[in-house]
Amino acid sequence: MNVDTVKKEASVRCDDLLLDSQMCFALYSTSLLMTKVYKPLLQHLSLTYPQYLTMLVLWEKDGLTVGEISTRLLTDPGSLTPLLKRLEVEGLLSRTRSRDDERVVIVELTSAGRALQAKAQQVPQCILEASGQSMEELQSLQKKLLKLRANLQDSL
Repeated sequence: MNVDTVKKEASVRCDDLLLDSQMCFALYSTSLLMTKVYKPLLQHLSLTYPQYLTMLVLWEKDGLTVGEISTRLLTDPGSLTPLLKRLEVEGLLSRTRSRDDERVVIVELTSAGRALQAKAQQVPQCILEASGQSMEELQSLQKKLLKLRANLQDSL
């Protein structure tokens, strides 16, 4: 190997370690900015972003267990409990122990929680507008991200 080849290979390896070359940073920084765009929209609903995600799960299917919500959100049930308690205090949901197994907690929307869904209807359109992309472009990106997520889950 000559000196120029060694220098070229070293340069490529160094470029691989540039922050802007990292897929993880592109995803991380985009996620941070997406959450910032959501923040004022969700303040109008008196929800944090994690609370909004939880409400989306329950609007899709009410009466889930904490474990089912946790699985759907790819989070730990223990970290979900304080969030659910806060939503319960806000009157948006109720938590009850299962009659069959008291270790299982069932989460159900209250009428206020169901009513909040109507107020949240404008959020996706606002996000679409903020993205500066078409619905088709965002759907294509989402499909690619879901495939990436599945591949990463499979690698664990």
